[in-house]
Amino acid sequence: MSAPRDVPADTARAADREATTGLPSGAPLRIGVIDLSFHAASSGVVAALLRRDGIPFEFRHAPHEALFGLLANDEIDLAISAWLPGSHGAYIQPFEDQLVKLGVLYQPYAIWGVPDEVPVQEVEAVADLLKPAVVARMRKTIQGIGPGAGISRFSREIMDAYRLGEVGYEFRNGSLQDCVGAFESAVQAQQWVVVPLWHPQFLHNRHRIRALREPLGLLRGQDEATLVLRRSALSRVPARTLNWMRRISLGNAVVAALDDQISRGGLTPEGAAADWMARHPEIVASWEAQEPPA
Repeated sequence: MSAPRDVPADTARAADREATTGLPSGAPLRIGVIDLSFHAASSGVVAALLRRDGIPFEFRHAPHEALFGLLANDEIDLAISAWLPGSHGAYIQPFEDQLVKLGVLYQPYAIWGVPDEVPVQEVEAVADLLKPAVVARMRKTIQGIGPGAGISRFSREIMDAYRLGEVGYEFRNGSLQDCVGAFESAVQAQQWVVVPLWHPQFLHNRHRIRALREPLGLLRGQDEATLVLRRSALSRVPARTLNWMRRISLGNAVVAALDDQISRGGLTPEGAAADWMARHPEIVASWEAQEPPA
């Protein structure tokens, strides 16, 4: 398992923080981000809004299990983000009463996909991977990402349920770069390949990827990518900030576009966020609108 990596805290002056938020000077808000590009994409928007509110913060990036371990051990205050209930629900269940669930950033879901050039009449569902003609053409290595990701757990279940190993398929864990590289190299070579993927993800902005039907429900369906805050940190977050944290919503298409700008366009997460927010001020304003009095 990779170790978490720290990112330096925001350098806003304590006096500016007090003037903006009314909070006393103190430790920065500790934010954990799952160490994948699309999580970084949504964290860029959160960072831009926190910076605007004058709240010092620091990021810690870690793989899935390590990130939720940090949250459980009170080593971070906010996680971006927990995919609930399917992918990450089991990670937070033991200490869920210590958390506050805030806004739903987007609605992710996992897929097993193939390039759209693979004929749908030949490969329409996961079970079709067992057809002798498909076995003969399909790459046997199904390259995934880290073992703690929901898609990795689901993929191992699919391998077992469909007994894909018996006809030569192998699911491998690896990095996001391994997964993307394996898919794009197969597309470049015009080879058939299965990619364990999800929405939102920047590959969908670069390639037409068709999801295979999986009727056993092993891919779990749609989750909600939720900001989760430790209750112990509530008093350190001003009402204005909590308001937009509860209302923020980006959607899959926006996160995929931000991910593409970061992963292939060379922008930083905050740079991509700033560009998008400048072009959509009405959406940002809708998050900041105050709830009507009860």
